[in-house]
Amino acid sequence: MDTRLLEYFTAVAAELNVTEAAHRLFMAQSTVSAGLRSLERELGVRLFERTTKSVRLTDAGEALLPQAQEILDRVEAFGYLAGQSDGGLRGRLRLGIFSGLEQIGNLPTVLHELRQHFPGVEVSLTTSASGSLGLSDDLTHGRLDAAFVALPPPPELDAVELLTADYVALLPPGHRLAAHPSVSLADLAAEPWVDVPAGYGNRIQLDAALTHAGLTRQIAAEVPGLPAVAGYVAGGLGVAVIPRVVDLEGCEARPLTDQLPRWRLQIATRTGSSRRPVVQALIRLFGEHNQPATST
Repeated sequence: MDTRLLEYFTAVAAELNVTEAAHRLFMAQSTVSAGLRSLERELGVRLFERTTKSVRLTDAGEALLPQAQEILDRVEAFGYLAGQSDGGLRGRLRLGIFSGLEQIGNLPTVLHELRQHFPGVEVSLTTSASGSLGLSDDLTHGRLDAAFVALPPPPELDAVELLTADYVALLPPGHRLAAHPSVSLADLAAEPWVDVPAGYGNRIQLDAALTHAGLTRQIAAEVPGLPAVAGYVAGGLGVAVIPRVVDLEGCEARPLTDQLPRWRLQIATRTGSSRRPVVQALIRLFGEHNQPATST
């Protein structure tokens, strides 16, 4: 089997659009379409349901996609071990990150060293409007090679913990609760809130804690990423509860009396893809710059 056909398959599965997949592969759309038909004939199954308006994986396509991704990962690792006589790692790395948190996990330093040691590696950074859930889905469907996540990953993903952080309550300057040495979720529940969109790990953990306590709240503003929260709280728009991983300047920060699970930043990959040399190098460098996991 020509592994190029598997590349066409995984690219179309990631994009669910033949034209976009062809652009990603720098191939003609007709070549990708013909390759998919050839692969389906060879396998004896339909991989996609295609209409003039949409493309979706069939049940067979869903079942075969992880195997195709694993084969391509193995081929890349084999090619590196067998053919890179000059020791130069080559390839591409699509990394999912959190919006506005480019510094977290020492990411700039990690990527700088990756580039220094392996100048043949091309890196692209991507965010998701739905945070950890969106990045996990992008990983599962092959749109990313690795990603930051702040939730326990699904079974099809592996994850290495980088750091942890406690949650803190944020209050506007002069807020009545700022006179208290600590505050509870019950104290905050009746206030207007600032938070990130649904799908972010911290939002999911906080919503679960509020539900468990029988509390409801009104969100005054959803902002695109943790770093933006503090600015809106400082401006008086509402209160917030976020992990202490961003600059809190301008806010009154108070410990929470409620016992929330600690926020945990992990670097996640598809199960088995850590054999890829590019991914191995990334995880190793993150480990070197984030050991042991600490509170921020």
